[in-house]
Amino acid sequence: MARRAALQRDPRITGDPGLSAYPGSLDDPEFDPPPARGRGASRGRWSGGGGRWLVWIGRVILWALIVVIVVNGVRAIFERATGQTVAGGPSAVSTGSGFPVGRATSFASQFAAVYLNFDAVRASERAARLAPYLPDAAEPQLGWDGLGRMAAGAVQPYDTEIIDDQNAVVTMAFQAGDRRQLLSVPVYYDAGKGRFVVSGRPGILPAPSPANLPAVAAPESDEAAEQELRTPLADFFKAYAAGNTVSLQRYAAAGVTLDGFGGAFTFVELKDLDVPLVGGATREVTATVVWGVPSGSGASTDSASSDPGEMNGKLEQSYRLTMVKQGDKWFVKDIRGAKRSVGNP
Repeated sequence: MARRAALQRDPRITGDPGLSAYPGSLDDPEFDPPPARGRGASRGRWSGGGGRWLVWIGRVILWALIVVIVVNGVRAIFERATGQTVAGGPSAVSTGSGFPVGRATSFASQFAAVYLNFDAVRASERAARLAPYLPDAAEPQLGWDGLGRMAAGAVQPYDTEIIDDQNAVVTMAFQAGDRRQLLSVPVYYDAGKGRFVVSGRPGILPAPSPANLPAVAAPESDEAAEQELRTPLADFFKAYAAGNTVSLQRYAAAGVTLDGFGGAFTFVELKDLDVPLVGGATREVTATVVWGVPSGSGASTDSASSDPGEMNGKLEQSYRLTMVKQGDKWFVKDIRGAKRSVGNP
């Protein structure tokens, strides 16, 4: 039997239904025509139109990333601009530092009170008092040559510069004569034993000069109310100095209890009184009072003693009082220290 030859047709031969150069065209053998529309259309397979959703999701994610990058960049610029330390100023205390600032300040305060006071006739006493603050190998007088004398007081904390968890420079403010100065004390902290020690020589620095106080405009005053208040307020301050509770209640507003000095001072005069024009039946007035300060020896201001320290003195003080008018009389609702002065204090 003759065997029939099997011929394999090359799809690229002309005339054969070969592959089209344009996929999806009508002459493409793999072309899948779109499903017919309408009620009679059969439900074919999904044509892939959901890819558009993927594109939109990608766009949303891309824009979100761009917004995050821009916001972080602006925030970084702002933090660098606001986080810079002023040149020459004290370093900020790190909130995350393990250095115990409070205890270090107490240690440095006691040390400064000893270090800043010395007298040649008591050199050995000073060395003994300094010993609890110094390391074993330190000089007993910590740089003082044992001559002369120095006296300082009013030692108060001023600043603390944290170096690390074990080291800091604690600065104290003090008064020596007519000068206000600073003392910087390097201290070391042994966390294991909870102890401190002065780790270097202290340094005395000049304290900043007082700030310039700008002048402020005086508020418009109510002269009529000032005249009306002057006599009752003078009587009130007399009772306030004596501390007589019964007398004070005559000048106190309803429901208010006032305490006085109990004779620690005596009333001399009501020097100044400022009553603002605004306020109506409630006014916040400022009064400057002159108190008599007893000498402690029982001497009077008319004493013929030549020692000024044995004479009674005078002291001017300013107060801020809240006055309320009930009927035709004014009463004190509150008394406290005055705010800044319009002129010089």
